[in-house]
Amino acid sequence: MSEVPTGQSRLITFRNAFISGALLLAPLIVTVWAFIQIIGLVGGPVRSLFFDRLPVSLRDLPFLWDVVSTVIVVLIVTLLGYVSRYVFGKYFVSVGERFMLSIPGVNAVYNTVKQIVDTFGTQNKNLFNKVVLVQFPRTGVWSIGFLTNKTQGEAQTKTAVEAWTVFVPTTPNPTSGFLLLLPRSEIVELDMTVGEGMKMIISGGAVVPPWPIVKSVDPVKK
Repeated sequence: MSEVPTGQSRLITFRNAFISGALLLAPLIVTVWAFIQIIGLVGGPVRSLFFDRLPVSLRDLPFLWDVVSTVIVVLIVTLLGYVSRYVFGKYFVSVGERFMLSIPGVNAVYNTVKQIVDTFGTQNKNLFNKVVLVQFPRTGVWSIGFLTNKTQGEAQTKTAVEAWTVFVPTTPNPTSGFLLLLPRSEIVELDMTVGEGMKMIISGGAVVPPWPIVKSVDPVKK
């Protein structure tokens, strides 16, 4: 193989280095250019509304006032979005809910669906306390469930034993299931998290959390 002349080799090295540098700077240059264009497009017209009222000593930096104007526009748009979402949005939701509740027959279905959504919504994501094993629907058959409450209300008290409330969801749709009041002695608490238990249920048992759980050992306590 013929060797590449030294001058040509240096030229190739220079070309490769230049291309690498250009590729490195291109995203930064495009980002800065886009940022300047946005500031000029948004802040420029707003700046013209108050720029003439500024003291002469503060007019030497028009780009700075473009930035300030852009920030003001962003804050105003954000405020409008917040008001429309959390004020007007709640108002229209409230009006729609009152309308649904005023229709005979529909109000019962609406209330049921709303309770289900509220139960499994993000606001009640800590509804399930622990993953448990219970013998359901018959003795000898084990089902994954979630411990929802240990409170001893009227139903629990009249069982004459300490009964805990367990929700056994269906697979693969965990929004439906069975509410069970079981004696504490018949409930086996598991180490897996609620998220892992939900994954196992939704997957139909295809996703099984690893066990036993390996806990890190503090080297200082050895």
